Amino acid sequence: MIVSLSDILKTAEAEQIAVGAFNTPNLESLFAIIKGAEELNKPVIIMHAQVHEEMGLCKLFDMAPLMVFTADRASVPVCVHLDHGTDLGYLNRALELGFSSVMYDGSELTLEQNLANTAIAVKMASRYGASVEAEIGSMGAREAGEGGGESIYTDPQTAKTFVEKTGVDALACAFGTAHGIYLETPKLDFERLEKIHELIDVPIVMHGGSGVSREDYLKVIERGVRKINYYTYMAKAGGTAVQNLPDKTFFHDIAVCAEKAMREDVKNAIKTFSKL
Repeated sequence: MIVSLSDILKTAEAEQIAVGAFNTPNLESLFAIIKGAEELNKPVIIMHAQVHEEMGLCKLFDMAPLMVFTADRASVPVCVHLDHGTDLGYLNRALELGFSSVMYDGSELTLEQNLANTAIAVKMASRYGASVEAEIGSMGAREAGEGGGESIYTDPQTAKTFVEKTGVDALACAFGTAHGIYLETPKLDFERLEKIHELIDVPIVMHGGSGVSREDYLKVIERGVRKINYYTYMAKAGGTAVQNLPDKTFFHDIAVCAEKAMREDVKNAIKTFSKL
């Protein structure tokens, strides 16, 4: 069943866990995520990233109906979320297509522009009963599965002001993670995260979640992280499984192999985020 981001994160807060948020640029990843969550009987967030359309992987108009249909018939709560929407028109299209949550990413704009556009996004989403995530700071390259690039850490006081002025439902914060495959072990700023958690009254979102150690996952969850974005290593698991497939003659065999591998990786991530 489809639920909003606010509702799914309320459950996470009550249980003091985090909910996994996974990108779905194709049917295999979509089925892997939903099936994995259902096998564990855990809520999940499925995401379409605007950059995936820009990369030519998939289009919003193609994936949205599939995501909404699959989420609606799932046996667990599913939030259908737009990840890293960088223009308000794109957010509006996602809402019109049935997404229950959107992320407005104005992290590359000035603070004033980010704040103003995020406030518009919140007002827009409210007409659909949908939630809004925003971002302060920057985690580097967005969802491309490549090296992350430089992060700009979130200032705790700025985060507090931003949440108060915009009314967002969740805030993505930069504290040492980055998008893509880590070239070295990430060094997370737990003190900064603790301060942000003390100052804001909405759940914190961790982007660049792939590749972080279980110990560090548990530490960030203790400090208020309730949504963890995870994609790169899921996709890598599918690719590695296909590489090891003895017979690659038929695409249907490749698709089944990749889906099974991604499903197991998703389940392992959900188990960690749920403290299982």
